[in-house]
Amino acid sequence: MNPFPIILSAPSGGGKTTIARQLLQRRDDLGYSVSCTTRSPRNSEVHGTDYYFLSLTEFIAQREKQAFAEAAVVHGNLYGTLKVEVKRVLSAGRHVIMDIDVQGAKQFKRAFPDSVTIFVLPPSGEVLLERLRARQTEDRQQLISRLQSALLELQAIDDYEYVVVNDDLEQAIRTVSSIVDAEVVSRNRVAGMRHSVAAIIGKLEREISNQES
Repeated sequence: MNPFPIILSAPSGGGKTTIARQLLQRRDDLGYSVSCTTRSPRNSEVHGTDYYFLSLTEFIAQREKQAFAEAAVVHGNLYGTLKVEVKRVLSAGRHVIMDIDVQGAKQFKRAFPDSVTIFVLPPSGEVLLERLRARQTEDRQQLISRLQSALLELQAIDDYEYVVVNDDLEQAIRTVSSIVDAEVVSRNRVAGMRHSVAAIIGKLEREISNQES
């Protein structure tokens, strides 16, 4: 099996992080690349597990070394995915599941072109607004920022290979899992076909050489 990255994007409150966490619990063939951020950790978050919490100076130093597969400003904070973290998971034979915004997804796809991109869509605008307003940790300006970001994210939906509607969380998890399975089968089939074609080409080349000698 050739492991590949899986990118989940969604508007804030769309459920991408929950889906990613559930899949990591349920599938042994998935791994998580710990991202970096300059924001402060929330109460239950642990450095090196949830994020690498870096100072602004530390983050900029990593960016200048081109260490990030993607980096972006999100709600006033810097976020980034280290290339070495992604390669660590892939080298262990596991697919990397990422929950990143559309800015980061475009950059990440350039760094890892074989990534599978999945957009998690809320069932309606009303539901999205309800989920955004349900957060009790933000002031009015932060809510406005998230609404504006959600609008930009939705406008990028055509850039994604798959769209999954999260109107039922369990069904959305199963759908994303099925996409991963289908991609594994498809890529294994293509790899097998390429091997077969190479063998046929080799045989034809040898026969041509015999005929010409």
